[in-house]
Amino acid sequence: METITLKSLGGAGTVTGSKHYLKTPELNILIDCGLFQGIKALREQNWEPLNINIKEIDIVILTHAHLDHCGYIPFLVKSGFKGKIYMTEPTRELTKLILLDSAKLQEEDAEKANYHHYTKHHPAKPLYTINDAERAFKYFCTINEDTNIQLSEHIQFRLKSCGHIIGACSAEIVCFGKTIIFSGDIGRNKSAILPPPDFFTKADFVVMESTYGDRLHDNENLYNKLTQWINSTIKNHGNIIIPSFAVGRTQELIYILYQLKEQNRIPRNLPIIIDSPMAASATDIVIDYAGYTTVMKEKWLKIIQHIDVNREYSRTEEIVRDKRSKIIIAGSGMVTGGRVLEYLKHDIGNNKNTVLIVGFQAEGTRGRALLNASHELKIHGKYYPVKANVVELTGLSAHADQSELMDWIKKYKIPPQQIMLVHGEPSALEALRVKIQTELQIPVKILVKDEELVF
Repeated sequence: METITLKSLGGAGTVTGSKHYLKTPELNILIDCGLFQGIKALREQNWEPLNINIKEIDIVILTHAHLDHCGYIPFLVKSGFKGKIYMTEPTRELTKLILLDSAKLQEEDAEKANYHHYTKHHPAKPLYTINDAERAFKYFCTINEDTNIQLSEHIQFRLKSCGHIIGACSAEIVCFGKTIIFSGDIGRNKSAILPPPDFFTKADFVVMESTYGDRLHDNENLYNKLTQWINSTIKNHGNIIIPSFAVGRTQELIYILYQLKEQNRIPRNLPIIIDSPMAASATDIVIDYAGYTTVMKEKWLKIIQHIDVNREYSRTEEIVRDKRSKIIIAGSGMVTGGRVLEYLKHDIGNNKNTVLIVGFQAEGTRGRALLNASHELKIHGKYYPVKANVVELTGLSAHADQSELMDWIKKYKIPPQQIMLVHGEPSALEALRVKIQTELQIPVKILVKDEELVF
């Protein structure tokens, strides 16, 4: 019998750094190639050698373009990888955008560390540069969803849309007669702008995300909650600040806010500002690939006409000083950096203002601190008291909740031999493990980083 092994190099026991290594007699395949984000202990893992020989990787399959799934690609290529990196067309465009931004930030961070002498490395260097990112692009290979790709004599794969962001997919690998599914990040059953996740119906083994494996998203009407908080905030002459992921959340937000204005539920003249060059560029890509959404391109073009898109940092201070009530959508989504920090420094100490949290907040981020009702935030070396309203809207999450994850598993006509859980914090992993085993009687294993499993 041919031996197939699986080793998670990241994304095991945590919601970041996704890298899953499938070693077979014919090819060695890496599914996703992400950076670790969040607390320092996680970020430092980006600098540690992988527990494999990078030059032995033959192929990379990328499920989607978020940094925790694609951000390690330039370093992989820099370290000797020369194979094809398979993905959908929207994923290719978004990945280019995200990797160039990641490289730019790393170059800037290294430069600052050297200038201010707060590094133990002499000199500090980026993990990869803009040139490294650009060199990786030549290995990108786009494919259509639901199309079988023959990789070798006994290995083929295909992708199915999973509804997380445009172009995001789950991957099915049929390898020496065994079918192994990698879920990627599973989206919501009811998204404002994306079709529901497609699904596979047959698998021997499933490697599955569990980001919200221990909770249900708020079923209260999202539109009502948004309307309530927006109107109450502007009644108090305050601002609504929404830290938002550039890819996915920003586009869903502007679509929903446009609808609320059309329905006269919020003032039509209320300024909505996207202050994020990456979000602006990602929105351009979403419009170009509108066919991957449930919204017509003509509608997207109409929506964007009603948004103030700021690409220039020099204008951010002007917007901050503007006394009018407004909605600010700015990165970063976990409040780890970006222009949202400038708005928070100005507005977070005033109870007239509202901060809406609309996505997953990793351990150790300012966004998680806000959700945990921290009384202060440290921004650019200074502490700012938190007096603004902080409201979590889980209805805007791009990740399936526990119920939706269970629905996704139930689509399998014959239960898999085993499910391996990844991409979750310990409490979420354990809750979903117990739920699956109790209700569906399917064996479940929580993957451990660098542990090798044999199929």
